[in-house]
Amino acid sequence: MILAGDIGGTKTLLALFDDAGGGLDLQRDATYPSQESESLEAILTRFLGGTPTALRGACFGVPGVVTDGHCETTNLPWTLDERDLAQHIGAPCVKLLNDLQAAAYGMLHLQPQELAPLNTGAHSGHRGNIAVIAAGTGLGEAMLIWDGSEYLPVATEGGHADFAPRTDQELDLQRYLRSKFTGHVSYERVLTGPGLHNVYNFLRDSNFAPEPAWLAEELSAGDPSAIIAQNGLAGRDPLCIEALNLFVEAYGAEAGNMALRCLAVGGVFLGGGIAPKLLPALRSGRFMQAFTAKGRFAELLRRIPVNVALNPRAPLLGAARYALRLPPST
Repeated sequence: MILAGDIGGTKTLLALFDDAGGGLDLQRDATYPSQESESLEAILTRFLGGTPTALRGACFGVPGVVTDGHCETTNLPWTLDERDLAQHIGAPCVKLLNDLQAAAYGMLHLQPQELAPLNTGAHSGHRGNIAVIAAGTGLGEAMLIWDGSEYLPVATEGGHADFAPRTDQELDLQRYLRSKFTGHVSYERVLTGPGLHNVYNFLRDSNFAPEPAWLAEELSAGDPSAIIAQNGLAGRDPLCIEALNLFVEAYGAEAGNMALRCLAVGGVFLGGGIAPKLLPALRSGRFMQAFTAKGRFAELLRRIPVNVALNPRAPLLGAARYALRLPPST
């Protein structure tokens, strides 16, 4: 059996798979609220119960930097260690991957119907590196490096790199955010759920358009980012429409940056929870215009396939698939 997990600050998803001759047959899964448990070990005990399970190995996508098999999780007071986890669950081998590493590896195993193309008809004609960028509560970025025979998932913390304005409006946005966040403005301050709210506040406070009373009431009563996105997609309010346009263009620009950084001739995937919800806006043309606006390399980027991942379980699938690579013993 293979044990896989997608560990998040809000919820932890675990699944047991039967290793069916190199394939994966889901046996059972469960979701737990992460914040209600003192450790991942406690959740694993609940999931595995008292029934002995013969594990070939386990792999977990975790929110944080993994160094030498050790991780201090982000947004969770947990300390994770591969050796301690292996001993706790009785597995010969446990692997911790950064959550975007796991998501990136999962992209390789999605079905065509689980992908929504943004660069229709594009085909680079090469099997090569792949970039993954995922906007959600945070901004994750990862790479799949093609070594000539297989893909190697590589974690990054590129979402915390400096936001690079491209227009006068984006320069004003950067100044606004610098005053709010005491200097450093990362892409994560823009390309996340909270980031969309930041963009909206910038437009409102710079008098792009007045904020109607009905919208102010909605924003104070619910999830601001979701409300801005809904009203922007529906075309109900100029502030929400412009916030969504700015968000989509910045997303396209940074996805293009990622493609250049790792020479992603194999394609670019958009993961995370935001992209599927904003699919109509991403397909409006603004995303791809910003993605390809790279001067002398514009033609290269026009040939790169860009897809939105529609399956939210890509990180879990990636962790499970990676577990199949683990040796039967250590």
